[in-house]
Amino acid sequence: MLLALSTGHEIGLGVVALIFIAFALASSFLFPRWNPNFPGKRLGLFLGVVALLTIAQLAAVEKFAGESKAAESEPSTSTTTTQTTTSGAPAGDAAAGKTVFTSSGCGACHTLKAANATGTVGPNLDETLKDKDAGFIHTSIVDPNAFIAPGYPKGVMPENFDTQLSPKQLDDLVAFVYKSTHA
Repeated sequence: MLLALSTGHEIGLGVVALIFIAFALASSFLFPRWNPNFPGKRLGLFLGVVALLTIAQLAAVEKFAGESKAAESEPSTSTTTTQTTTSGAPAGDAAAGKTVFTSSGCGACHTLKAANATGTVGPNLDETLKDKDAGFIHTSIVDPNAFIAPGYPKGVMPENFDTQLSPKQLDDLVAFVYKSTHA
């Protein structure tokens, strides 16, 4: 699951967990050394802090590891992945897009005959994109969890291609994948 989280979410979960763990260790080993009767008369305060930390950890998991509201309102993946679209070809340069496909490492995970790519971590693009439009392909690159091909889990494809690629590179990549899967 951690692989599917962004760095910020991992840090958020980690900080809250670290505070919880530090308090548990201090309550078990450190505080009793200072006061053998710990928690003694402060049992209510101790239980309140434990309850507060438990709620904070649960809230952190809900906030940082839960599905986004957009993902919850999307149609199911089986419906989403079987939709067909019919818009025109994209505006990018397909020849330049092949270079982007290769240099971005797309072929390590995806099969695409036009790029001599045989990756199996992600879906076979020749099959899954043959009836999809350029908009679908673009969305699948910049928001890879928006549509999940059957048999593949969410969170495997990196979610940062929209920041790693320039708009032109992205248009070129979409043009290449579109042209390759609609030949």
